[in-house]
Amino acid sequence: MNVHKVLDVKGLACPMPIVKTRKEIKSMNTGEILEVQATDKGALKDFQAWAKSSGHELLDTNETNDVLTFHIKKGE
Repeated sequence: MNVHKVLDVKGLACPMPIVKTRKEIKSMNTGEILEVQATDKGALKDFQAWAKSSGHELLDTNETNDVLTFHIKKGE
């Protein structure tokens, strides 16, 4: 996967991972992929709902050593 930016929001609780992701993705071009690394377990549902409501595509979600990694493709 061709990741264009990586955003580290580990240690932050809801709603900060989404707030920081929204800010970061605004600076990106349509079709680019943002990797977000989070530790808040609530982020699983938050990112699914946010991507759907904001027009971005949640490509995948992985969990390794208590770190959640999300790949989000910027929509139009």
